[in-house]
Amino acid sequence: MLETLVGMELGEIQGLLSKLEGASVPAFRARQVYDAIYRQRVGGPEQITTLSKSLRAKLATELAFGLPRVRSVYTSSDGTRRYLLELADGKTIESVLMPEGERHTFCISSQVGCPVNCRFCLTAQLGLERNLTAGEIVGQVLLLAAFHGLSASIQKLNVVMMGQGEPLLNLDQVMKAVRLLADPQGVGLSERRLTLSTSGIVPKIDELGQHRVRPKLAISLNASTEEQRRALMPITRKYTLRDLLEACRRYPLRPWEHLTFEYVLLRGVNDSDADARRVVKLLGKLRCKVNLIALNPGPGIPFETPEPERVASFQSIVKRSLPCFVRKPRGRDIFAACGQLKRMAESEALIGIRPRSELEVGAPFASRPVERQTEPVANR
Repeated sequence: MLETLVGMELGEIQGLLSKLEGASVPAFRARQVYDAIYRQRVGGPEQITTLSKSLRAKLATELAFGLPRVRSVYTSSDGTRRYLLELADGKTIESVLMPEGERHTFCISSQVGCPVNCRFCLTAQLGLERNLTAGEIVGQVLLLAAFHGLSASIQKLNVVMMGQGEPLLNLDQVMKAVRLLADPQGVGLSERRLTLSTSGIVPKIDELGQHRVRPKLAISLNASTEEQRRALMPITRKYTLRDLLEACRRYPLRPWEHLTFEYVLLRGVNDSDADARRVVKLLGKLRCKVNLIALNPGPGIPFETPEPERVASFQSIVKRSLPCFVRKPRGRDIFAACGQLKRMAESEALIGIRPRSELEVGAPFASRPVERQTEPVANR
């Protein structure tokens, strides 16, 4: 694949411009390109009119821009949208937009498929095809923001890495994407509005904690005993529940930060009052909160969703000791809810939903060029 502009940091853009134009290129040119990609969300180098026509032509010739293409869009009755996105090599991933009042949440993918094989998750049935690049991760955010006219400087935007993939198994590219998303001169998201969800890759949790700029950490717990978790999440055979909790205890939380533990409730498997009491015992000494998720069902998943009364009973026990919330299912009718992302375009007839095509959705990017700036961006 060609190298892409989307996903480049400022220094990389400066190096690229110097390569294309020579050392005479002023430093602020790189800042103009960076600003156009991540803040103004242009659709291609031809829209960066602060650059000369010859430089725009060279950029378009030498490398790809790097945004994914929308293959299909599924719209839920609750307003959630699931996007099937095609990458440059023809691989597909999914991203989800969940609007709620003035707040919008993007659920994005970090890998094509997933290698972790949690027994209650549809994505696990895909297996792992490859890691995403930083550009392919950031590109999901840029594309969805452009489609919906959203900006981190105006709306309350949250980005959660809870789509396809295990982010900690692609940590280098994920953290490069995080730097671009959290850069005030880039996409401009606060670190408080970025969340990474992991199944529990213990060494990578330690590595994540060493980064100065990093997302909040959410951990998929889903069990109250070692044996139970090993049956539901085979990754536990390598990284035990005990080791995972030790990693959580030594994780360097920032003053404003809590760990989040996600717990998928499976009817008659891990949803008893005894399970709830064990969860409290496991997590009681951690600065954390618990999000409960009643199973979002799907084809081939051998578990059932618990009754609302059972969920409420579990929550009431945990919340006596820890902040505990029940996550409202979003987009369940279009297979966009947690654990349901499986590129369902491959079996639309079976699930009875019809996507809208790229043509029906419309072009996400305005055709107008970026407004010419009267002074170098770097001096602002």
